[in-house]
Amino acid sequence: MTNFIIFANGEFTPPTEYRLPGDATVICADGGTRHALALGITPQTIIGDLDSLPAETISEMRAAGVEIIEHPVKKDETDLELALSLAMARGATEIILLGMLGGRLDQHLANLLLLTRAEWAPARLRVMDGAQSAWLLRGADSITLRGTPGDTLSVVPLTPIGGLTIRGAAWQLTGADIPLGSTRTVSNAFVGADVTVGIENGIALIVVIKREP
Repeated sequence: MTNFIIFANGEFTPPTEYRLPGDATVICADGGTRHALALGITPQTIIGDLDSLPAETISEMRAAGVEIIEHPVKKDETDLELALSLAMARGATEIILLGMLGGRLDQHLANLLLLTRAEWAPARLRVMDGAQSAWLLRGADSITLRGTPGDTLSVVPLTPIGGLTIRGAAWQLTGADIPLGSTRTVSNAFVGADVTVGIENGIALIVVIKREP
């Protein structure tokens, strides 16, 4: 497994109850560098138009041997999209995304919908923000998640999804079809240590929110 961590330039809450893999390659999308440095992490690569980083920080990163890939300000992709493309080109099979939520509504939505791109299909994508985690699931596929009783589980359809099966949650399903825009599968809950979610077709975002102690 080839692990990557991408720091985006959105609002950032460090993940709780999770240790970031120490063997992961770290890519920062422009201003996401600030979030990595705040955790004491020096990235391997910074990519973007660099309009969100002070010149002093850029110089310090160059001096530290960090790879910096600069793109024009006038471009067709966001810095996060560039970072994802780079991770995939370098063989990523699992990508953790941090700092990609909050702030402007357009960027928040664009960041989440960006995950649906077919180009990222070979990698398992995971978004982390504080006590919240989300995984992109493409049919036909399934995932088993660990949690504790009372943790929130939501399945948010990003396209119409077919054949949704949920096991180990308070409200279980077998082979259900969920239309785009439905809230039927929001705010389910863990009843044990594991929940398995599978779909036969479509794209869904599987969200787990840890219960407050």
